[in-house]
Amino acid sequence: MRDFGGIVEGSPARTVRPTTVDEVVAAVREAAAQGLDLVPRGLGHSTYGQSVTDGVSLDLRGLAGVHALSNDHVVVGAGTSWREVLAATLPYGVTPPVLTDYLDVTVGGTISAGGVGGTSHIHGAQAANVLDMEVVVDGEPVVCSPTIQRYVFDMARAGMGLHGVITRATLRLVPAPERVRSCTIPCRDAADLLRVQREVAAEHISGQVKPSEDGWAFEAKAVLYGDQGEPPPGTTEIEELPYFDFCDRLSPDVAELAALGEWARPHPWGMVFLPGSDAANVIESTLAEMAPADIGLSGVILVKAHQVGNVPMLAVPGDPVLFSVLRTASPGCASVPDMLAGNLALLERAAAVDGTRYRVDSIPVIG
Repeated sequence: MRDFGGIVEGSPARTVRPTTVDEVVAAVREAAAQGLDLVPRGLGHSTYGQSVTDGVSLDLRGLAGVHALSNDHVVVGAGTSWREVLAATLPYGVTPPVLTDYLDVTVGGTISAGGVGGTSHIHGAQAANVLDMEVVVDGEPVVCSPTIQRYVFDMARAGMGLHGVITRATLRLVPAPERVRSCTIPCRDAADLLRVQREVAAEHISGQVKPSEDGWAFEAKAVLYGDQGEPPPGTTEIEELPYFDFCDRLSPDVAELAALGEWARPHPWGMVFLPGSDAANVIESTLAEMAPADIGLSGVILVKAHQVGNVPMLAVPGDPVLFSVLRTASPGCASVPDMLAGNLALLERAAAVDGTRYRVDSIPVIG
């Protein structure tokens, strides 16, 4: 067994594929009685073995499904992918306020990690938009929310599955636009990129760093929902898309990477939250030590100013900026050990300014 990261492998003693909460309860109790670790798994998109175990692998995809839907919330099983959530909500003109860039990950998995997206500067993390949950804790199902069993609610969200198995979640919904306009804004450097992200009024905003002949090029994407508002100053390109096509914008790239073999290669990702006051310096210092070969042929570097919302287990500094070095160990590029060493250097640089690690990545834990 391996995960998307392709670095850590394991052979589970047993794989359990529950289709009901009672079966989850039974699996948790049995694993505890046998002294085996139990690890929940959705679509296995972790990058350093977080969904891999030598104990009991609890495959939660059998809990996929939409149980209830209204104009402001949807109740789904933890094994439901965000693609499946959108398929249910968009016909009614509503959407979760925060989506991951890649839709083929599960609701339970991203809530367990925290879950961030291009609209997190407005709505916070995905975990901050959960209204209530059902969580199996110590072999017992517990319904929890901000007013009921608050301790369980706070520990399970962004708890990486260590404080209970999420089996169901009620998600907040907001009106969905029919179309969006994606505006490309070239930026001078990391500080300019962060300035644009903070100053531009857009529902969805992100930043990317790309290799160029002169080193690294910085680019912001500001996405306007509907036809309201003018393109931000400095916009050089505008793409208009149906909302779902925008949400699913990575699918063509993933298909191409799969055909090239890149999607199956190891992905030593490094992701840190940096304090806004130090983010530009840390980003520039990190990039100064890197070459394109250090991220691989299909690697991506992302920069996003965020807010998290009320998610106690998701530790972030003030005015957080997520700096993501999403490496792919392509042939002819840096090796996996060298990429992991680069991630460790990034973590140490972030820690020096009171930054924090986003625990879905493949930065080795220190200590």
